[in-house]
Formats: sequence, structure tokens, C-alpha cells
Amino acid sequence: MPEKLQPFLHELEIVFRAPTQAWSDRDGQIRAGVPGHPTVQGVMHSDVRVLSEAVLEVAGQEPEPAGSWREGGSLTVVALPRIVDGPGGDPTARVTRTRRVEPGSMTEDLEFACAADQPLTAEFTLRLAADMVPMQIVRSGGSTDAVPARLTESGLTWTAEEVNAVVEAPDAAVDLSDPAHPVLSWTLTAAPGKPARASWRLAAEDAIAAVVGAPGEAPLTWRDRAGTRQPADVRLGRFLEQSLLDLDGLRMSLPKLPGCEFLGAGAPWYFTLFGRDALWAARFLLPLGTEMAEGTLTVLASYQGTKADAEAEEEPGKIMHELRRTGLTLHDEKISLPPIYYGTVDATPLWLCLLYDAWRAGMPVDAVERLLPSAERALAWVAAGVREGYLKYLDTTGHGLANQGWKDSADSVQFRDGQLAKGSISLCEVQAYAHEALVHGAELLEAFGRAGNAADGTSPVQLRDAAAGLAARFRADFWLRDELGPYVAIALDGDGTPVDTATSNMGHLLGTGLLNAEEEAIVARRLVDPELDSGYGLRTLATSSAGYWPLKYHGGSVWAHDTAIAIRGLAASGHRAEAAQLAEGLLKAAESFGYRMPELHSGDPAAGEGRAAQAVPYPTACRPQAWSAASAVVIADVLGELG
Repeated sequence: MPEKLQPFLHELEIVFRAPTQAWSDRDGQIRAGVPGHPTVQGVMHSDVRVLSEAVLEVAGQEPEPAGSWREGGSLTVVALPRIVDGPGGDPTARVTRTRRVEPGSMTEDLEFACAADQPLTAEFTLRLAADMVPMQIVRSGGSTDAVPARLTESGLTWTAEEVNAVVEAPDAAVDLSDPAHPVLSWTLTAAPGKPARASWRLAAEDAIAAVVGAPGEAPLTWRDRAGTRQPADVRLGRFLEQSLLDLDGLRMSLPKLPGCEFLGAGAPWYFTLFGRDALWAARFLLPLGTEMAEGTLTVLASYQGTKADAEAEEEPGKIMHELRRTGLTLHDEKISLPPIYYGTVDATPLWLCLLYDAWRAGMPVDAVERLLPSAERALAWVAAGVREGYLKYLDTTGHGLANQGWKDSADSVQFRDGQLAKGSISLCEVQAYAHEALVHGAELLEAFGRAGNAADGTSPVQLRDAAAGLAARFRADFWLRDELGPYVAIALDGDGTPVDTATSNMGHLLGTGLLNAEEEAIVARRLVDPELDSGYGLRTLATSSAGYWPLKYHGGSVWAHDTAIAIRGLAASGHRAEAAQLAEGLLKAAESFGYRMPELHSGDPAAGEGRAAQAVPYPTACRPQAWSAASAVVIADVLGELG
């Protein structure tokens, strides 16, 4: 057994509003991990766990949970403190615990109610602890001792990692006999019809925050634009409602650009800016307005590469991959990244695709014009890569991401026999993004009277010629055939050999212009074959591959956003029956997860041999995840259920 295990999430509850999140057991208790059983439970702010324990007891015992529910951005737990019950079989006392999170704070309200003949008095205690560890330690299953609390004028205070956390409880007695585990206590007396109440609040500040919460209400009025009518499929209505609520809580901005919003990638591991994730989520949301697209494009343009930096993998014109408050080190994966990391091959063409789509969707002309200089620099980067044959990647640092497409795990690009592909890697979907970016980039430049730069290969004529050449090379190099017929290889390896696994990646090609109509029809048929279509969404890797396993991160699991991209492309290319089939699978999966769609789930089949009666969780998956939640909008749009 490995010494450290990444904590599971699938059985936990979360309350969040970026950049703050609170994870607990379903009974509301926040319990510290023990050796061999790590946990993500706690309150995290700005990628630091500022509270690692908050256990409530009544008369010295934990009340027994009776039920819980999420409503809006809060979690409510009802528990029964039977130790203080009166005689008889009926529970005569109960505790209601309601937790709410806002950017930088968490508040809990406690209510003690009874139905006894006489007033009932009980001692409530709340045991606290804070380890103040960065998220990368939490994620890797590591642990440290709790940090001693200090009692200041503000309340119980912890300070570490440039973060200050304070617990305020004006009506509570404070026991600091063990500074690492302070205890708050209240003596509450409830009478029939007269419940007693107490509350406490945690506030946190980060002096070096990379991202902050978006101020105010969602400017997108998503709910209004999604329409008030109930979709014909009740599941879709519930999926859309939960997703819009989750997306509202994931809204973030930069300290330097407070008016520009983007979506944090997902809780708990990726509660920050990821270029690819933010771009796809904003693209999915275009049917509901262009504001998120404008904010995302502007934020990413502010970090566009200006120089060559091998450690950060920065290049002039390149769009970044990941932003953190400090560098990220994952020892178990031998990864060490700087705070701003550019190790992505697809964010730059996707930035261009979103700019074009947002312009066509009605983004204000002046906003588009402001971004055109960044677009020209991004086009130069894409055009330079295409002139070399294909957009490709190779980590030269030895401690960056080995794979730099959306499937970025170390074993995500493998041959059918299970052998890993060696770099440099040219992914099939990245060439589709590049083709689309070049063609639409040319149209954008012409529409705004810009000539591009012939020296960079970015004149409209050069861009279209580059796209045509790319499509011709792709047609010659990427197509393969197996027992089911023709299909597209996931990638070319460093020798130019097609990596012969059938994967969901080919779904990203549809509607980009890279393929002709006949080729799109071949891909459409392949996507809905049972080797890829699990019935709960597209598998990342076909069951015919030696490396397939339904619980592999990119080797057989299902990612909602990946399936949504295929649904979107199928609809755009005229294959609506296939799009509806995959949409039905995602709706089944959403139902399995209470309509809060996780980052990914298992690729177990919904029918046939080995059938799973519902979608099986991938236990460490982020939940919620921005592009997974936004997939609900894609389904609603394709099925004609918006507006």
C-alpha cells in the first residue's frame, strides 16, 4: 500500500463560494484525518486549509444525524442529541446546523429545539483545529500537526502560509488549555416553541492571493436567459438548475482585474484559473451571454506570454495553463510547476476559437477590438507551430506536465497495446482547434480591417493557406482502420507514428472544419459504438485497448465536458441522433450524482455485460467542476430547451 493516498471526495458535502470552500461529512462534522486515512475535510481559502476540524458535541456526545440538504449556497444538517432526550421513544430534542460560505468566510448557525414539558438545558461544545497546510499537501494525502491558536481581540487566530484565519464567537466561552485544539462552548436552554440559538464565524485573508471571489451577483442573469419554462425532460431541468447554481459559486476574478470574471476550474483541487478549463466553460455558456467569455479572454490575455522561459514553458503569444498563489509541487507525480505555468498546447488556439465565437454571439465590438492585438500574437504562435507540421508539445524540464492536452496525466497517450507514446506529441484534437483558429482568425482580421503580419504568417491569406495545408496533412497522417472500420488516431508520436488507440478525442474534431462531411459521419458512428459510448457518456479510451480500465483518469473513465464537446460537434455537423444519444447518457449520469456533475466518473456500461445500474463515482473527482456543470447548457442548447 502506498504511504500516501489522495483523499476521496465522493461521500463528502461541500459548501463554497470561490475562493473559499468547506468540506465535511454528510452529518456536517469536519473531522481531521488519521494516518492511513487522509481527508480533504476542512475549510480551504485560497488553496490553504485554514480549518481542519470542527466537531460539534452536545452534553459530551456527537448528536446523531437525522437528515441534511443543500439549498442555495448553504448546507443544513438536522441531528438528534438523544443523550438529553426526555423519556419515551420519540426524539424530544434536535439540533439544526446551517453552514454558509462567502468569499473569505464561513458562518454556522446552531439551533437547539425541544418538545419537552420543561425547558431543556444542554452544553454545546465545538472542537476546532487548523493545520494551515497548502492544498498540494492535502491533495497528496499528507498531514501535519495542528497549528496552535492564539486568542486576540478579533477571536481565535491562526497564521501561516501568508494566510490569517480568525474564528469569531462572541457569545461562546473559549477553552485554550490545548492551543492546538481550542474548544468553544455555549450553554443553551430551549423550551417548547422557543428554540435557543448560537453562531460562529470563520474569516480568512490571504496576503498573496492569486485569485479572489467575483464581487456581487452573477452579471450573466443565467437563470433568466435559460428561460423559466420547465424542459420536457425533468432531469435536464434539475441538471441545469444545479449547474447554474454551482457555476455562480465558481465565479472568480484577479486582484488586478476585479471587473473581469472567469470560472475557477473545480473544487477542491483546481479552485483557480486554468486556461483550457475556463475557455471551454465560457464557450459552453455562450448561449446564455458573452460576459463570461469577455472576462475570461481578458484575464488570459493579461497573462499572455511575452518571452521564452523554458521553466515556465512560456513563449511569446502563448496562453497560460495554470495560475497558483505559489509554485505547485506534487512529489508522488514528480511535478514541480511555477506559480504561472504555460505547459498547455491547446489553450492558445482555444482562446482564438472563443474570441471568434463570442464575437459571433454578440460580444460588444469595442471589447473584441481591445483583444485583437492579443489575437494577432496568438495567431502568430499557432501559425508558427503549424508551419512545422503540427502543434505539438514536449516537456523539456523533466518536472513539468508530460502531457499537455486536456488529457494531461502521464499515461493518457498510449498505443492500443498499452505502450506509452514518446514525445513530441501531436494530438488530433489540437490540430482541429488550430484549423478552426486559423480560419476564424482570418475572418476576424478581415472583419476589423486588419492585415495581420506577413512576416509572422498571419495575413488572412496565409492563415487560410496554413489551415488548408494542415487539413491535408492530417488526412494523410492521422486516419487508421481496425475491425470496426476507419477512425482517427489520438496522436502522432515523436517519430510521426500514429498512436493507434480509439479515444474520445476524435469527438473534438467535429464542427471545426478539419474534416469533410464523409469523415465527420465516420467519426459520428464511431463515437456511439459501445466501445466508446458507455451509456453514461463517452469513455476516454475504447474498451478494445489493453490499457482500458473504467476507473483510469484518462484511460476509460467518462468526463462530462469531453462528452459535451462531442455532443456540440455532432449537432453542428448535422448528426443530431448521435448527439441525442450521448446527451441521454450524460443525463443518466447527472441523475446518479444528484445533478451535481463531477469532474469525471467511471466508464462502467449502462447496459450489457457488467452493467452498472447507475454511474459509478471516480472517488477523487472534483465536484463541482466548471466545465462539467456547463455541459448542462450544451445539452439544453442542442435539445432546443433554452429560452
